[in-house]
Amino acid sequence: MTLIKSISGIRGTIGGHTGDTLNPLDIVKFTSAYAMFIRKRCGSRGCGKIVVGRDARISGDMVRSIVCGTLTGCGFDVIDIGLATTPTTELAVRMSGADGGIIITASHNPRQWNALKLLNNEGEFLNKEDGNSVLDIAEREDFNYADVDAVGKYTVDNSYNRKHIEAVLALPLVDVEAVRKAGFRVCADTINSVGGVILPDLFKELGVDYEILNGTPDGDFAHNPEPLEKNLGGIMERMRSGGFDLGIVVDPDVDRLAFICEDGRMFGEEYTLVSVADYVLSHTPGNTVSNLSSTRALRDVTQRHGGEYSAAAVGEVNVTTKMKEVNAVIGGEGNGGVIYPECHYGRDALVGIALFLSSLAHKGCKVSELRAELPDYYIAKNRIGLTPTTDIDAILAKVKAMYADQQVNDIDGVKIDFPDKWVHLRKSNTEPIIRVYSEAATMEAADALGKEIMRVVEGMM
Repeated sequence: MTLIKSISGIRGTIGGHTGDTLNPLDIVKFTSAYAMFIRKRCGSRGCGKIVVGRDARISGDMVRSIVCGTLTGCGFDVIDIGLATTPTTELAVRMSGADGGIIITASHNPRQWNALKLLNNEGEFLNKEDGNSVLDIAEREDFNYADVDAVGKYTVDNSYNRKHIEAVLALPLVDVEAVRKAGFRVCADTINSVGGVILPDLFKELGVDYEILNGTPDGDFAHNPEPLEKNLGGIMERMRSGGFDLGIVVDPDVDRLAFICEDGRMFGEEYTLVSVADYVLSHTPGNTVSNLSSTRALRDVTQRHGGEYSAAAVGEVNVTTKMKEVNAVIGGEGNGGVIYPECHYGRDALVGIALFLSSLAHKGCKVSELRAELPDYYIAKNRIGLTPTTDIDAILAKVKAMYADQQVNDIDGVKIDFPDKWVHLRKSNTEPIIRVYSEAATMEAADALGKEIMRVVEGMM
């Protein structure tokens, strides 16, 4: 059993002992800490309102009831938006003028996991300083609950899925008319979560004929929910049967997005952002940002359009912070996360789908042909399991010293840039592992580089 506390929230497996897992007592503890943090931010005007949304995980309703009850017990009014994507919840905070938000989702983690993701009043993830403040309050258990006359109110508002779709359709680069005229037929795997609730409505508005796989939002995931090729045999086989223009895969909270070509081959999750950015930059040239573990292809596309590319540490808040700093017109992460500030500063699969379909409609080509237009790189994604005694900082310092003759970036773990390839090692914020990502001109070369570095690290453990 596992409980992981980080600046972005608390994540763990359901059940077990307090302090070791995500259980009712720890849910109350960390929700209370977040409420105390927001109360301090509210200042003299007192407690305000907080939005709560959740994905369709089996444990979601249990966690939701505890979170909402704790928040009202802390004096906050709660707007419960029900089954909602992460980007929907982010937008709901901003649209409702709330003081913060909690998203109940463990994103791509398996069914036994859940999490509390914490938002500020802009509907964006807490920065490092604010996240550490919440963790400090939780550690000290510095809680003060409302008296009977100050208990918050609980309200259910199921309108935000519609408002999210309307916001996406209103984006200038989402060409609804062109998409409708193209007459696309898509197959989408929504992994038994909230994608099955909202994507059909988006497709209807775009005039897209669709088939949904694993569409029942019951949290009983039909396969491993991370949208990687090894987990997507079902939809890939369905695409190979013919009759579809595009395959679409989302994770349980619909902030990650992967495409499948018309012939059943993966488009490549790294190329979700690259392809959407290419379309956006062709209309609004500017700067871009992705994290250190993302493909060089975004840099190449950005420079081709006359913009500048910047790299950020892994983590959505790090990417959005850098995007604001360099005034990026688009950014995101190579795991299929598209961040388009014209809509909001958050990874949003609905935005990615609408922009991609607009690009495809304008080009009038097949998905595989669109992919062939983009720079070609291959990323191998490996991992090393950690033990409780592993000194990851010491290991990374040794790796950095070993490759001091190469270009090394240590803002987040250690990334070693060779002239024609790179490898990035970092401790995961969500799992007890070291992620080892490597990129080269072929998958064989990328995997060989990753395995080489893994042997080096394992020899130090």
